Amino acid sequence: MIEPREYARRRRQLMRMAGNDAIVIVAAAPERVRNNDAHYPYRQDSDFHYLTGFAEPDAVLALVPGREPGEMILFCRERDPERERWDGPRAGTEGAVAAFGMDDAFPIDDIDDILPGLIEGRARVYYHFGRDTEFDLKLIGWVNRVRAQVRQGAKPPHEFVALSHLLHDLRLYKSRNELRLMRKSAKIAADAHLRAMQAARPGMNEHEVEAELLHTFRKHGAVPSYEPIVGGGANGCVLHYRANNAPLVDGDLLLIDAGAEYECYASDITRTFPVNGRYSPEQRALYDIVLAAQLAAIEEVRAGRSFDAYHDAAVRTITKGLIKLGLLGGSVDRNLREHAYRKFYMHKTGHWLGLDVHDVGDYRVDGEFRVLEPGMVVTVEPGLYIAPDQKGVPAKFRGIGIRIEDDVIVTDGEPEVISAGVPKHADEIEALMAARA
Repeated sequence: MIEPREYARRRRQLMRMAGNDAIVIVAAAPERVRNNDAHYPYRQDSDFHYLTGFAEPDAVLALVPGREPGEMILFCRERDPERERWDGPRAGTEGAVAAFGMDDAFPIDDIDDILPGLIEGRARVYYHFGRDTEFDLKLIGWVNRVRAQVRQGAKPPHEFVALSHLLHDLRLYKSRNELRLMRKSAKIAADAHLRAMQAARPGMNEHEVEAELLHTFRKHGAVPSYEPIVGGGANGCVLHYRANNAPLVDGDLLLIDAGAEYECYASDITRTFPVNGRYSPEQRALYDIVLAAQLAAIEEVRAGRSFDAYHDAAVRTITKGLIKLGLLGGSVDRNLREHAYRKFYMHKTGHWLGLDVHDVGDYRVDGEFRVLEPGMVVTVEPGLYIAPDQKGVPAKFRGIGIRIEDDVIVTDGEPEVISAGVPKHADEIEALMAARA
């Protein structure tokens, strides 16, 4: 759990970056109707959560640096016993101050009367334009109300600035408490993968294995951090396979890409294992290439290394393995120059991880790949995908899709693999599956 004082520290840091002549406005995620009066499960906007820890919809955070009555202001729903009987308890304006560390709080229904006054006199407005068209129009209306008072001495803002430029750089560096939650999220996901490996058998359906994952997530108070991928056989060659409704066939591999979200922090793990518990020679040959690539890449997830260093390590290892296996011809350097590996490996080796699975933060700074620093968290996920109709490839390799993914913290020393609780070496996986009841 992250304490209110850490959220307050984040807000103060963001205000220092924005400057005393600015206002920062962040809206909570809206509720989404699924059909009729049924809603999709509510999930708070990641930026709003990062700054407040406030889990309710219909809320707006305004940060007004230097405002004497209070810099941190939350607009939120008032307490309403009748509605709370239907929808659950609300913090209310008093709770926003007492439990969430705000300087002041006002009813969300009063925002039209109050927020223009907070905007007035500020030179810049930091905001996420384009996320919510309805709220964009509201904000423009509030600013226009200030502009309409210019003859009476009002000073409207003259600049709108993308909030992501400041806020997302803060989110890139995880605190000790954030890393604690991410380790917990990874542990839950690893347990789910273990359960799935032990449950999977020929003749089952992919969705039955998915159910084992979901059981573990919910048992430990987590939800999926994204729609799980459970792809047997050639379905593992579909990078974002979603159907999860095919039977598992004896002799096929099963690729599971599934992560947990615990207290809004995500994990992201992929394992590929044989449905019957034993890799075929062809599957093992390709699997060992991907594993070697992943291990080489993880070695590059170190402070001071460029973000692209671990991708380069992975593709070099994959290229060497494919040449040795006869699936590529010529020298390693020529194949790398020509990106020949992309026929079989077409995505990057990883991404930022945090409150979002594909977390925020620039990958390049001034045109150059960012240098890794302690507190950053990345995924490392090389793969090989040989489609069933792949031309120029021996039939014995076709229809095999393999990906191995772990979550790695950049430290002052060795990379910390927080998803190591689920095995990935082929011998370990076979031993685990051989011990199934």
